[in-house]
Amino acid sequence: MKLNPATTIAALAVIGTGGFFVGRLTSTSAPAPGSVEARADRYLNGRSSSNDFRSTAERSPSRNSGDRSSTRTMGSQSKEQKMQHLDEIVRGENALERNRALLDFIDHLAPGEYEDAIAHFREMGLTRDRLGEYSLLLTAWAEADPTAALAYANENTGGGFARDTIMSSWATKDPEAAIRWAQANYTGDGANPYLIGVIRGISGTDTTRATELLTGMPFSGERGAALQAMMPHILNQGFDAASSWITSIDDPKLRNGALMSAASQLAQENPEATAKLLLDNPGDATARRLDDVYAEYMEKDPSSAMSSFLSLPSGDQRSDALRGIVNNVANSDPKKAEALLNQYSGDVTDRVVEQFAWNTQNSDPATAMNNIYRINDERQRNQMYDRMLGRWINRDPASAQAWMQSNQLPENIQQRALRRLSERQQ
Repeated sequence: MKLNPATTIAALAVIGTGGFFVGRLTSTSAPAPGSVEARADRYLNGRSSSNDFRSTAERSPSRNSGDRSSTRTMGSQSKEQKMQHLDEIVRGENALERNRALLDFIDHLAPGEYEDAIAHFREMGLTRDRLGEYSLLLTAWAEADPTAALAYANENTGGGFARDTIMSSWATKDPEAAIRWAQANYTGDGANPYLIGVIRGISGTDTTRATELLTGMPFSGERGAALQAMMPHILNQGFDAASSWITSIDDPKLRNGALMSAASQLAQENPEATAKLLLDNPGDATARRLDDVYAEYMEKDPSSAMSSFLSLPSGDQRSDALRGIVNNVANSDPKKAEALLNQYSGDVTDRVVEQFAWNTQNSDPATAMNNIYRINDERQRNQMYDRMLGRWINRDPASAQAWMQSNQLPENIQQRALRRLSERQQ
């Protein structure tokens, strides 16, 4: 069964960007331990070890995945022979040949053979470089028989990876059929998880319909996953269209989530307008992204960034803006950043100082240590002294010791640092 060109392109784009993982990140249902989805989650969240992805395929000798002539004889092969050939494809080390061979393999599968192929693929394990092949198989099955693919996913997989991939493929090909099925087959009280894949599938071609479905979902992890699936398509439309779409959202929580997701990328295109967008829509996104936006603003137009900062009234937003400016300056000139702390001391908060210290510790550890006293919270202040000094001792114990001899520290911090120095000298 040949893949539809549109869904093939969509599936390959998903593989390239990692976008098919969106929606698992905030899913409310946990995948089964050891499952394909569990390993995918560990990889995406940075918790994987090399053993998590050391599949049977990786432990086996590499074979020629480019032998497409054998794929074309699949019609006369037994189930065992077809699965053996799938093994050979997955074991190939050349990614381009492997994907060509897999597409050829898919072209010669009958609708009733997908379940065996996917079950066999899952049994082989999953490497971090080959998660996309799983998506290709699911995408192809969704084209051939989406309801059968969904039945298999619901019965055999944990979490939403397979479900979302199948729904996305179906929605790309036949949006209204996918929407009808999603609405008819979910009977729970919360957000409809089938809509995550649907929204991802139609966002690139029908933003209006995708937005309608998204805003109709209640506040939930599922809505957050659907929003994240939609944002790349929104951002691809450019700053003006993306910012207009965000501000058109009536639900303040959803609008805040969209701002949170979009701010960093929008700032790369237009930091001044992005700062204004955040300031005009205060919330968690403003508190958590304004510093990053001002750091980008300072990078592109320092004079304008400083003028914008100075125009802000005293308060959290002005301090957040200063934090971003100081962070940017500290990366290249710690002394100049320290001068900003002195000049605008009334806007300096504990977070400003902490970020300054982290950004200067490698290039100028003494300047970092000299400003930790500004942290008002005693516990946080002592933690910063301990962490910064410990790192400094590991890198350059002699200069760290010299600084300690010239500066007064809390007794417990001093004693812990001396023990570290003693251990380094042994």
